[in-house]
Amino acid sequence: MKILIRPHDIGKGSADWLGSTAHEWGFDGVQLAIAKAVEGQSGNPGTLTDDVVSEIRNGFNSHGVEIPLLGAYFNPVHSDEKKVRAGAEKYADHLRHAAAFGAKFVASETGSYNDDKWTYNPRNQTEEAFQAVKKVFSPMPKIAAESGVCMALEGAWGHCMYKPELLRRLADEIDPGLEHFRFIVDIYNYLHIGNHEERADIFDRCMKLFRGKIAGFHLKDYVVRDGNLEFAPLGQGIMGWKDFLPRIKAECPDALLIFEGVVDVPASLSFVRSIVRPVNS
Repeated sequence: MKILIRPHDIGKGSADWLGSTAHEWGFDGVQLAIAKAVEGQSGNPGTLTDDVVSEIRNGFNSHGVEIPLLGAYFNPVHSDEKKVRAGAEKYADHLRHAAAFGAKFVASETGSYNDDKWTYNPRNQTEEAFQAVKKVFSPMPKIAAESGVCMALEGAWGHCMYKPELLRRLADEIDPGLEHFRFIVDIYNYLHIGNHEERADIFDRCMKLFRGKIAGFHLKDYVVRDGNLEFAPLGQGIMGWKDFLPRIKAECPDALLIFEGVVDVPASLSFVRSIVRPVNS
């Protein structure tokens, strides 16, 4: 299984430096959010010329680091309609250019009525929210199909697709058959202090609902401290990765394993490798 990191968790700089560092750290590839990671690049429509794409791709690939997944995150229910249009245009443009990067997927989330805070708002958990998100993302499967790639969305408790069932409903309604819709599974994002003990059930629901259509998993671990969920190195928290990772390996062998804001990267990477790439296997 391929293990990825977000390059902006390494820092911001040239694609060559980011690719070299990702390789040195031991990663196979990256989930690339261009504007956050590559110095001097916005990733906005019109900026991804052949030369720019080639320079970025070669910067990573020359170090044996792939770019199987692009990030083009935007808030589809932001109160500023100009931001929504700009985000949707950027997402669509990333779909059109993804294959040139060597990417199969372009990821985003489903937003919040809290605008730039991307946090829980009761309005997120309404049919109005579902329909608003659906309207913005409905054109994307066709663009993905024309580009030979797939869109990939992830849900979160504080966002409009606040449970796995709603994200599956969205997928079914905008891309029946799920030919060009894929899922990013981030179990931590579905959790809060009131439901985190249900994490194994949420994981199981994701595995069943999204079966065969999972592009990747965001890996995060956590502990509970003073009534809050706090990040911990992978395998040193209470998420349950010792149980989850073997199942992922068995049922989703082609899924990407993506480090996202992971604490203690070296120890976390050793832990993940010990399960998905055991030395004596």
